[in-house]
Amino acid sequence: MASISMKSSKSTLSKATLAILVIALMVQFKGSVAQQNTCASELGNLNLCAPYVVPGAPTPPNSDCCGALRSVTHDCLCNTLRVASQLPSSCGLPVLNCNN
Repeated sequence: MASISMKSSKSTLSKATLAILVIALMVQFKGSVAQQNTCASELGNLNLCAPYVVPGAPTPPNSDCCGALRSVTHDCLCNTLRVASQLPSSCGLPVLNCNN
């Protein structure tokens, strides 16, 4: 009878450990999704800067553009620029060289 009780305890402990692991992964995933959504909304506000990122654009940018840029977190902006720099090669295009 004692061995059945130990097996039952181990099974319960394993199930509890698994449940905690699943909950931890869900919390981490939801946090990651929330960060992505926040970054996307921050970047969406940058449409105010569109007139200032084309050749011959007026300078300096207006206060709305500067405010939108200030609201983008460092990590969001850096990750976006990193991903954007990889797009040409991901699409089978030559690597972009802007030093010319």
